[in-house]
Amino acid sequence: MPHPQRPRVAIACQGGGSHTAFTAGVLKAFLRALRGREGDLGCDVDVVALSGTSGGAIFALLAWDGLLRGEPKRGVEKLEAFWQDNEAGDPLSALLNLSVRFAVQVGAFLALPVVTPYALPPWGQRRVRAMLERRVNFAALRAAARHPGAPGLLIGAVEVRSGWFEVFRGPDLCAEAVLASTALPRLFPAVTVPGRGRYWDGLFSQNPPVRDLVDYRPDELWVVQINPPTRTEVPTTADAITDRQNELAGNLSLEQEL
Repeated sequence: MPHPQRPRVAIACQGGGSHTAFTAGVLKAFLRALRGREGDLGCDVDVVALSGTSGGAIFALLAWDGLLRGEPKRGVEKLEAFWQDNEAGDPLSALLNLSVRFAVQVGAFLALPVVTPYALPPWGQRRVRAMLERRVNFAALRAAARHPGAPGLLIGAVEVRSGWFEVFRGPDLCAEAVLASTALPRLFPAVTVPGRGRYWDGLFSQNPPVRDLVDYRPDELWVVQINPPTRTEVPTTADAITDRQNELAGNLSLEQEL
């Protein structure tokens, strides 16, 4: 239960692919501070809710798991374990990483054929789902989230056909909702959430959900922003232009939410 004298804090975690490694690091440091290891950080607060989109949704979920159970250490362990699972730990994964990097670099100079993700086996989503279900008991979290005073979790995604911005909340959370928030259209097929619709990555809607956090009456709102809002120079190379486009697109919905 929240302590009546501590500041009520809501934490919003922006998405952005592998850059969300930064988000994982921020959340780990924060959870460790709650355990008293780094008391000089001044983290004597109550977290009333977290939100996240795409990779930020995954790490908000893992941190929420620990906070919901009153075990911040559990959240730290899950964040570390999930990131280790993501590593290219076998030759096939390493080869795939090199192939993708090569394709991106070559694509800056040559036109490459575009392949729809619906023409390929959904091995990527299956792997992410397996990693999530290995670390998270969704049924137990849904039950715990219904207790009075439990911290909230908000996951952002967009329904493909209607364009409706969807926010999935803790008591209704499932693996499909998290996968929906991470479904980049060029890489993954749209994810069907039972009884709701077919969804793409929340980067196209709320990155991350912020306005809905007000429902939890926080005193402070903390945003883990991974896309730089400004640059000192105008990008001129193909890679730099693409990076800046992605940064601006990732920040657009955040600025609107704020």
